[in-house]
Amino acid sequence: MELSFKRLHPDAVLPSAQHPGDAGLDLRSVAGVKVAPGERVMVPTGVAVAIPEGHAGLVLPRSGLATKQGLTLANAPGLIDAGYRGEVICAVVNLDPSTPVAIAKGDRIAQLVIVEVPAVAAVWAETLPETARGDGAFGSTGTA
Repeated sequence: MELSFKRLHPDAVLPSAQHPGDAGLDLRSVAGVKVAPGERVMVPTGVAVAIPEGHAGLVLPRSGLATKQGLTLANAPGLIDAGYRGEVICAVVNLDPSTPVAIAKGDRIAQLVIVEVPAVAAVWAETLPETARGDGAFGSTGTA
């Protein structure tokens, strides 16, 4: 699949896979920011993307940043619909309780994964098909 990107900032870097066969394309920051402990920051990438119809873009955290520094995405995964043509902006959050995280211009901050999605039409139903799980949620066994 060929994926078209538009440069919205002169320092924007074309998203790319770090290694052949990687599922995600690395998204890079076009701004230098410091994210304080517990703080959320909107980090611009300087790119817009044309995701083909029938597909969606998932913006996912980079595992190394999350595990080593506590930097992840506030809305992981972020969802980019096929019709969106604005800038890809990453809502990062620093989960480390005491250490700020510095993001430099050009740092890889997230990954973009393209997935195929079926067309869905929501309809009201009087009943839903039964399943073994039933209506249990959050690990519920259905008992009090």
